[in-house]
Amino acid sequence: MKHRDLWKELCSYKNLEFAYTKARKHKTQKPYVIQFESNLKNNLSLLRIELLLHAYRPKPLQTFILHDPKTRKICKSDFRDRVIHHALCNIIEPIFEHNFIFDSYANRKRKGTLKAIQRFEYFYHKVSRNRHQKVFVLKADIRHYFDEVDHSILFQIIKQKVKDPKILWIIQHILGNYTTKAGKGMPLGNLTSQFFANIYLNELDQFVKQELKVKCYIRYVDDFVVMDNSLKKLEEWKKLIGSFLQEHLHLDLHPDKSKIIPAQRGIDFLGLKFFPRHKIMRKRNI
Repeated sequence: MKHRDLWKELCSYKNLEFAYTKARKHKTQKPYVIQFESNLKNNLSLLRIELLLHAYRPKPLQTFILHDPKTRKICKSDFRDRVIHHALCNIIEPIFEHNFIFDSYANRKRKGTLKAIQRFEYFYHKVSRNRHQKVFVLKADIRHYFDEVDHSILFQIIKQKVKDPKILWIIQHILGNYTTKAGKGMPLGNLTSQFFANIYLNELDQFVKQELKVKCYIRYVDDFVVMDNSLKKLEEWKKLIGSFLQEHLHLDLHPDKSKIIPAQRGIDFLGLKFFPRHKIMRKRNI
């Protein structure tokens, strides 16, 4: 198999141009896109030169508060940096994608919220044997996930798949552009944050599927559900998952949002409340 020069691929004008088209999607009328586009060839060429000379540095993030309905701090990268994020993901995403489990649904092609909802219903019918058996659901959430991602752990995970030191250099600069505390945190709103979030929690996915042998597990970013007929089994799995997160990823399950619930009481997941025979949208999501 021919060896790939990832850095050469990332810095190619063709890749940067493709990254620009992805970064501008649904934003073509934004002033910053129009301004970048007005001198497109020079702007992309300048980015390419900065990369090749190792002179590229991301600009400071713009921060604003979003209520959707939960209050979130969103950090927006400069448009030229978003082009770089897409250029990077274009190159490294295929390296990691084939190692992700089937039932990870956030920020992936041909996945998404609707597919996760359909999978939830499929698993419920399977575990309940078409509503003939009692079902329990571990509904879990990771506390302050994006603020708690440990850069050194994430970097070690990435290094297992990406060996090119120049690619690792740019990843370090992107990660270093935002920290909540020493060596931790990723900004909500960045493409790279969404992608790195999947890389980081793929470690959990692999533990749940390979070590615990859980069949009915769905993850969407830092929300995940596990279904089974046995309450005792779910209690044991919850304990083991909590220990794994703390020991290997320096994360904690949210103490209030991580519970084992009988399915007939209704399960909140991805903006809906699922009951055995119907589902409703939560009022705050309407």
